[in-house]
Amino acid sequence: MSGIVEGRVVIVTGAARGIGRGHALEFARQGAKVVVNDLGAEVDGTGSSEAAAAVVEEIEALGGEAIVNGEDVSDFDGAARLVQSAVDHFGDLHVLVNNAGILRDRMLVNMTAEEWDAVIRVHLRGTFAPLRHAAAYWRGRAKAGEPVDARIINTTSSSGIYGNPGQGNYGAAKAGIAGLTVIAAKELERYGVTVNAVAPAALTRMTQGLIPSGAAADPDDIAPLVVWLSSAEARGVTGRVFNVRAGVISVAEGWHAGPAVDKGGRWDPAELGAVIPALVDKAAPNALTNGQIPGRES
Repeated sequence: MSGIVEGRVVIVTGAARGIGRGHALEFARQGAKVVVNDLGAEVDGTGSSEAAAAVVEEIEALGGEAIVNGEDVSDFDGAARLVQSAVDHFGDLHVLVNNAGILRDRMLVNMTAEEWDAVIRVHLRGTFAPLRHAAAYWRGRAKAGEPVDARIINTTSSSGIYGNPGQGNYGAAKAGIAGLTVIAAKELERYGVTVNAVAPAALTRMTQGLIPSGAAADPDDIAPLVVWLSSAEARGVTGRVFNVRAGVISVAEGWHAGPAVDKGGRWDPAELGAVIPALVDKAAPNALTNGQIPGRES
């Protein structure tokens, strides 16, 4: 098989179903060797299945190369074993796609500590741990004088970067992933590693009931952007978050300083009643959940 990532070794977490499965198959079609990582859990993180093995079989049927990995990406040592499995089996690692996740949706007034911790652990820690070990591998190679042209693609969400009621745990984790993406891009650029994130919109097990079926895109539609970001062509793109849905791709513009006022000294709280509302009126409103600024929807 040949394509824009031919010969590259790729880890995709949460690759047994949905968007992750689409990533794994498209990477294989484009010539990559794929580590299909998945615990095989249900949407809430419980249970297990053999779904990852079925994805490997699909890849092999296409003429590609893939292996199953069942490590828990939120386990620090397990994430290290995941990275090492790619190197041991395929001889190298070029791309890490952090996609694994679960949902425990609940309004904040009803959310339990366990529901908060479980989602934060899988999404945020489950992004950090593989990223950290992959970064250490590439840093070691770079310091040894070896050429590195590596990629990390994280998965954030509109729930995190724009906000969505009922998903405080999920949104907080996804906002953290977006912030981690920007920071990691700054830290790892010197080693030949780019770091980007995608905020996908697609109908999957995780989004059933959240997105009307007629309004959602096929989960396989997300993969082309992720695969391109993993290619040599994407070497100059880093630290960015992309919204992607069907054929629509946009760049998410993050927090930035808006209208300001400088007194030249410390404010008295009593003075701020005449200042803060005026600043807020001048500032653009927060984006809607779809990422559009109210009044500027395209």
